[in-house]
Amino acid sequence: MAEDARPVAGASWPAPLPRLWHWLGHQLAHPEGSGGALVGRAMSLANRAPYRLAIEALRPAQRDRVLEIGFGPGAGIAALAECVPGGHVAGIEGSPAMLRLAAARNRGAVAGGQVELKEGDFRALPWADASFDGVLAVNVAYFFDAAGLAVSEIRRVLKPGGRAVLYVTDRSTMARWPFAGADTHVTYDAAGLRRLLIEGGFRDADIRVVAHRLSFGVEGLVAVARAA
Repeated sequence: MAEDARPVAGASWPAPLPRLWHWLGHQLAHPEGSGGALVGRAMSLANRAPYRLAIEALRPAQRDRVLEIGFGPGAGIAALAECVPGGHVAGIEGSPAMLRLAAARNRGAVAGGQVELKEGDFRALPWADASFDGVLAVNVAYFFDAAGLAVSEIRRVLKPGGRAVLYVTDRSTMARWPFAGADTHVTYDAAGLRRLLIEGGFRDADIRVVAHRLSFGVEGLVAVARAA
């Protein structure tokens, strides 16, 4: 794990709220059951601005092949499919509950072959080297493995010149959220996010990290990394 990407503990809250925050943190990391479905729908609302920023940074062309890592309830998949009407959208998700929601939301595009959704491990992506023009991961890097295999896999499946875009909420904001505890989330500042990408195989010169101020005082980070 990068030195400046160490988890930050949340603020202390009165009992019994810690149990609720603990439950929510685990549901965000791996949604499951009816509670996971509810959290997934809430994620669709909370991630609207992050998705807009991340997709703008990805700049997919109409015939691009793009991949989303950790697509959750499928809002990003739907947005990407609109951006690449002559291309292809793939997605991988570790939660069966989110896969069901995303498949239902994108039923037509899946049936038509434009979209493919898989359940699987971010550390072992089921696609060949240089398969994609772009890779997107929105509010997912908190759950990447400490060994950096997920980022290495992102780099592997990108075509030369392809772009990976990672959105995270800055550590300074995450520290105020009691559900983002050290047992579920790894948090990042700009330097830590850059280091995560470098350790995954991207060159420092090919990485750009931009800070954004969102509603309610949320600080977001968008990292763009180009594959050499």
